Amino acid sequence: MVNQFSRFEHKSLEPSPVTRRKFVKVAGVAAAAATLPSVTSAGIKKEQTAETHVEKLYKSLSDSQKSAVCFDWEHTAHGGVLRKHVSNNWQITKPTVTSDFFTNDQQELIEAIYFGLYNPDWHDRMLKQLKDDAGGYGKKQSIAIFGTPGSEKFQFVMTGRHLTIRCDGNSAEHLAFGGPIFYGHAAQGFNEKPDHPGNVFWSQALKANALFEMLDGKQRKQALIAKAPKEREVHFRGSKGEFPGIPVADLATDQQAHVQKVLKSLLEPYRLSDQKEAVQCLDAQGGLNKCSISFYQSGDLGNDKVWDVWRLEGPSFVWHYRGSPHVHVWANVANDPSVKITTQG
Repeated sequence: MVNQFSRFEHKSLEPSPVTRRKFVKVAGVAAAAATLPSVTSAGIKKEQTAETHVEKLYKSLSDSQKSAVCFDWEHTAHGGVLRKHVSNNWQITKPTVTSDFFTNDQQELIEAIYFGLYNPDWHDRMLKQLKDDAGGYGKKQSIAIFGTPGSEKFQFVMTGRHLTIRCDGNSAEHLAFGGPIFYGHAAQGFNEKPDHPGNVFWSQALKANALFEMLDGKQRKQALIAKAPKEREVHFRGSKGEFPGIPVADLATDQQAHVQKVLKSLLEPYRLSDQKEAVQCLDAQGGLNKCSISFYQSGDLGNDKVWDVWRLEGPSFVWHYRGSPHVHVWANVANDPSVKITTQG
């Protein structure tokens, strides 16, 4: 059998040049968070993290600013609790993060929060995604803060095109990443070519397709499904749910080891603490052996059998990758399948 996958082997992306002085300043702070303590009023050193920046930001907001971007913990909108909503393209509040609604100091804090949520190795790639999809960082993104930062329950949410990311200091009970997240990229316009040139997330799909190449004929028949579900359908099915595709538990040892590599590639863009929390949530529901992986014939760009749409799913773990006509990825991870979210897209 000809290896269709080999024609599209991933080549590492060269980092885009960073010319924005402010990004160098605050991203450096975020990347070195573990070694930059501050001193509280009690004289106790406090680690500088995205969470501590959220607390500083909240304290700096005026009453009028808070009325526009701050909400109660259980504030509802979009048919559910707003902090548990996710979409492929939305503004959670009206002010954009680089508008004059925020002071320069507040803008720098927001930028430090954002980049503090990502693996430093991915900062340049996230800048490329923001430039391609939204004209750059800050121009079309907005934020919201739920609860009271510094207390037991708070959450910072940033949204925009191909973006929903959260910072909560583990306030959101049971949920990894603070709730459902979204990421995507349209590197060369709305309709990408089959090999997705320049797409910063396409390497994840290639990693999954490498697993498909490892499957034998019977396994491929089980793993490959004609029609993909709607991409926003990432609600949990629970331990008694039926998951599409082939169970990871039924794979051979080397194939299971490769699924671990797929999972690692999915988590890699995020900071280490969020990666660990996601794995802990997954393990609480039986780990990858309780998950299935599926590939979809629908949306196969170029009909090249390099599957652009695929899904890894378990009782309270859903990672749906849609690569056609460009990359959309929805992720919902928890340690309890009873958690409810709302989606739109």
